[in-house]
Amino acid sequence: MTAESERVVDLNADLGEEVTDDEALLGLVTSANVACGYHAGSPAIMRAVCATAAARGVSVGAQVSYADRAGFGRLPLDVPADVLREQVADQVGTLSEIASSEGVAVRYLKPHGALYHRVRDDEEQASAVLAGSGTLPVLGMPGALLTLAAAAGREVIGEGFPDRAYDGDRLRPRDRPGAVLTEDDAIVAQALALAGSVRSLCLHGDTPGAVAHTRAVRTALEGAGWTLVGL
Repeated sequence: MTAESERVVDLNADLGEEVTDDEALLGLVTSANVACGYHAGSPAIMRAVCATAAARGVSVGAQVSYADRAGFGRLPLDVPADVLREQVADQVGTLSEIASSEGVAVRYLKPHGALYHRVRDDEEQASAVLAGSGTLPVLGMPGALLTLAAAAGREVIGEGFPDRAYDGDRLRPRDRPGAVLTEDDAIVAQALALAGSVRSLCLHGDTPGAVAHTRAVRTALEGAGWTLVGL
């Protein structure tokens, strides 16, 4: 059955990035993309997010990135495939160990920032991310990463972004006008339009007003008859 026929959708947010109210967002989302220390976060922050996620029944995913804390993981980098593979394995391993100690499992993988966009087109980088992440389901937009994951027999999960403008099937680059949506009405309208075409909707935790936006989206989805279920 499709997500639309089931009327089930996931609401995820990027957490553990030290730039938003993790506690409040964990009361609204059904899945948490936890920063694994390479673009933001620390073991202590990962532990706090995982502990709260466990208490609230929120699914935990590994949000892996290039090693780019200065650029918040949004700086395009050329990283050799073998190095990237080991970096991804390190991030997934660190979060998995912490999550397990808090009584939850890492349920999926999601690249962050520049890596997210790179692996839609770059098969070598996509293969490195897959090689470093075991057999975890993969969350993302259509492209090389999801195609290769599916070919390898891994679960793939389609994702959409209520708080970002699209140019065709791509997110508008952040350096262009209107790339980030900031009004609740526009964000809610896009969330409702995307629900059913994707399994998961992402609200960016570092966007000003992220908690209010996420609350508005959740309220609208539930009001429209969608059941929110984590990954």
